[in-house]
Amino acid sequence: MSEKANENRPILPDAHILFVTVDTEADDQWDPEKPPTTENSRFLPRFQSLCEEYGFYPVWLTDYEMACDSRFSDFAGEKAADGLCEIGMHLHPWTTPPEAALAATTTNRPFLIEYAEDVMDEKIGQMTDMLKSVFGTVPTTHRSGRWAMDERYFRLLSKYGYRVDCSVTPHVDWAPSKGATGMPGTDYSSAPEHPYYTPEGILEIPMTVRRMHVFEKSRVKNARTLIREVRHFVQGTEQWLRAFDTDSDDGLEKLMGRVFSQETGPLMFMLHSSELMPGGSPAFRSKEDVEKLYRMTERVFKTAADHGFKGMTLKGYGEETERLNADDRE
Repeated sequence: MSEKANENRPILPDAHILFVTVDTEADDQWDPEKPPTTENSRFLPRFQSLCEEYGFYPVWLTDYEMACDSRFSDFAGEKAADGLCEIGMHLHPWTTPPEAALAATTTNRPFLIEYAEDVMDEKIGQMTDMLKSVFGTVPTTHRSGRWAMDERYFRLLSKYGYRVDCSVTPHVDWAPSKGATGMPGTDYSSAPEHPYYTPEGILEIPMTVRRMHVFEKSRVKNARTLIREVRHFVQGTEQWLRAFDTDSDDGLEKLMGRVFSQETGPLMFMLHSSELMPGGSPAFRSKEDVEKLYRMTERVFKTAADHGFKGMTLKGYGEETERLNADDRE
């Protein structure tokens, strides 16, 4: 996928902002055999409190199952009404109505972009209406399921009033990650690292991913993983501002040292809501795993705050950028 910045649309300069985005979804979506449950909604107030402690505003990017969970909608709706978080859309096409058949050749979850455009349109429309009905506000921010985007998807988001997207992962080529029909994932290997406008007029705020040369000794378990880490150190690998598992310390620490001290932002941290529940994801199975995730997350927040990074919602950033555009036209 070709990502081109529109240089005629100014973006907020020197914005020391840390966005906190949460893919707010059903439990353990990595296992397609499991029926959808939303027990992780019981564990989310603690994360909201941690964000508030450091002055950050979680963007709860919400899928269909979590929008149907009254425990989550009551909690997040109240926090959003108080201006302490934002509700956005996270569209999982495998559960978002209407149902539509695909000529599947794999057991993988489908990308929305594998469907015909009219089906894409209906799913985006129904999910948008669901969020409006449940939370009483119009969602304007979005992240795709499985990070897959194309020009049709951006065009449809614009049609339904979305102004900000955060699906792009710079330096990452998802082509090896196939959809249900065998379609390759989206290639973001040449995408910009910083916010830009898409040709469809959507403000894209990419995930904070940098290519780095890191040897993560905590990941070395045997000869095979030793060779992998040596290769990552020599050739470089994609380091995200997120914890993939309890062995993510080394790379995450090095990335924080780079981006918070050398970049003006904005930057984006992310996790999945199910990772905040023991057993809710493959990487954080135990209570001790989740406690370590919280310690890692708090280090990110503290380091960001110590370097002058402030909290903001994606919607707020988009509105400020639009105001800058309006002033620039006058």
